[in-house]
Amino acid sequence: MKGRKRRRRRKTVRIVLTILALAVILYLLQRLLMPKYMDDVTEGGMVQEYYDEEKDHDVIFIGDCELYENISPAVLWEEYGINSYIRGSAQQLIWQSYYLLEETLKYEKPDVVVFNVLAMEFNEPQQEAYNRMTLDGMRWSGSKIGCILASMREDEHFIEYVFPLLRYHSRWNQLTKDDLRYFWEKEKVTYNGYYMRVDVKPAENVPEGRILSDYRFGENAYYYLDKMTELCEKSGVELVLVKAPSLHPYWYEEWDVQIRDYAEEHGLKYYNFLDVTEEIGLDYSRDTYDAGLHLNLSGAEKMSRYFGKILLEECGLQSRRGEEELEARWEEKLSDYRAEIDRQLRELDNKN
Repeated sequence: MKGRKRRRRRKTVRIVLTILALAVILYLLQRLLMPKYMDDVTEGGMVQEYYDEEKDHDVIFIGDCELYENISPAVLWEEYGINSYIRGSAQQLIWQSYYLLEETLKYEKPDVVVFNVLAMEFNEPQQEAYNRMTLDGMRWSGSKIGCILASMREDEHFIEYVFPLLRYHSRWNQLTKDDLRYFWEKEKVTYNGYYMRVDVKPAENVPEGRILSDYRFGENAYYYLDKMTELCEKSGVELVLVKAPSLHPYWYEEWDVQIRDYAEEHGLKYYNFLDVTEEIGLDYSRDTYDAGLHLNLSGAEKMSRYFGKILLEECGLQSRRGEEELEARWEEKLSDYRAEIDRQLRELDNKN
């Protein structure tokens, strides 16, 4: 009898160890095969960087490339003592912004949340590749599950987000040395969420917007804007709507009117920075790196100086200069920020 029990125990142990070994192997394969977003498409590495940050920000920016390429938190700190972070990702859709905000408010409660309204143009899920750049970097939570379900196209499968190996198993022939280099840890690709570019490509012959059959934003987009508004109100956080000063994609006057009406109806502040480019000091022959789609470093720093003053004077923020621990953190961050500026300028000089 005792012999049979021992054999059963040994068999059970072997089964458990086999399952654990298989799970470890599959986990390691998944880490190897998942894109590292460190080489070309670095935008896919942005979302996960937030989790390593100290969660005591005054301002959280939520949105797409019109925020993470046009706002520099380093300038907001250096000029105004504002501690901020950009939870941005490429083509971040409004439901993704909502769930990222919902998740963020579980970690911290900023004074202000800034949302870029260009995302209102999309009413339905778009491309899986862009979905992955937001969703794969999120930690597992109810917010991530909700975000996946809201973002999936009809040809996508939830199980492939739970087990990314099922999606990336055929990526063997695309592996590079970076997949090994960044197997366990990745380098940061942003500076408090800001994606830096110092190069210049002037905005020339910017196309006008095409005529649309319907300029009204969709019900789904409004649904998530309502949820964002309600969440901020419930959390005691001021929601500020902005339209970044990017020349393309085109921002229609009909869209602007709808956002202004929404902001007025819900008691929100709305700033369309396209209306004040001269006040900001933007020069689209020098302050953009891709012909007006996004600002480069000089443009983003100008935009940040202008907006930082608004955040202090109109949104009630106060400088946090003098907080010893925060000052020390930002001293290190600013050192890295300036080092990256120098690196990119050297690289640009070598190309020229």
